[in-house]
Amino acid sequence: MVIETWNEKETFALGKKLGEQAKPGDVYTLIGDLGVGKTVFTQGVAEGLGIQEPINSPTFTIVQVYEEGRIPFYHFDVYRIGDVEEMDEIGYEDYFYGDGICFIEWANLIEEIIPQNRVQITIEKNLEKGFDYRRITIDNENTCN
Repeated sequence: MVIETWNEKETFALGKKLGEQAKPGDVYTLIGDLGVGKTVFTQGVAEGLGIQEPINSPTFTIVQVYEEGRIPFYHFDVYRIGDVEEMDEIGYEDYFYGDGICFIEWANLIEEIIPQNRVQITIEKNLEKGFDYRRITIDNENTCN
C-alpha cells in the first residue's frame, strides 16, 4: 500500500491510525533517510496507542519503552548500532517477541534478527512534489529475503 502525505500533520495522522489498529506482538520496521519524518510518524503511532508523554528518537539509548498506552510501545533506533551483537546486550528478543508493539527505525541495519512476520514502512521524500511531501509505503512481510 502506498500513501502520499503532503505535510507533517497528515504523516502524523497516518501514524496515529496505525497505532489505533496495532495489536500486541506487532513488529514494524521503519526505513527512511535522515529527516524524512520517521519520528513524526512514530509520534502519531504513540498517540494512537494512547501515549501522552513526548516521543523522541532513541538514537543514543537504542530503545525507549513506553508503557502508559493501551499496550506497551518499544521504540528502537538502531542507527548507531556498530554490530548486530549489540542488540543481544539490550535483550532485543524480549521486545521483539513481547506483549507490546515494536517500532524499529533503521531496521535494515539489523535485518538478520528482525522477525519474519513484520510490517515494513518506508518513508521517502520527493522535493519535486514539495518540501513536506512524503511517499509512505506499507508492506506486510511474512518472510525474510
